[in-house]
Amino acid sequence: MAYVFLLIAISAEVGGTSLLKATQGFTRLWPTVGLAVAYLLAFGMLALAVRDIPVGVAYAMWSGLGTAAIVAIGAAFLGEPLSASKVIGVGLIIGGVVVLNLGGAH
Repeated sequence: MAYVFLLIAISAEVGGTSLLKATQGFTRLWPTVGLAVAYLLAFGMLALAVRDIPVGVAYAMWSGLGTAAIVAIGAAFLGEPLSASKVIGVGLIIGGVVVLNLGGAH
């Protein structure tokens, strides 16, 4: 169940971060409310996940996979350029998460 909580935490963080630009510096009410709710859900679910998953592993997965998802969303929906260095960087992040899971979860 801890990994379900972590998946929800990652999804909520990605959703909140996706709204960040729409808040226009926190001047638009509903995107700002959506971002705040998403981040509260993300941290709440992360707190539940770390009851059973080591904090370092859970945080690496939360931040790393969230970062990779945001880069993909930025490229696919927000018109952000996807360069070779971004692809390599995301690959390294995902590789680091995998290594931490293989070595740190035991």
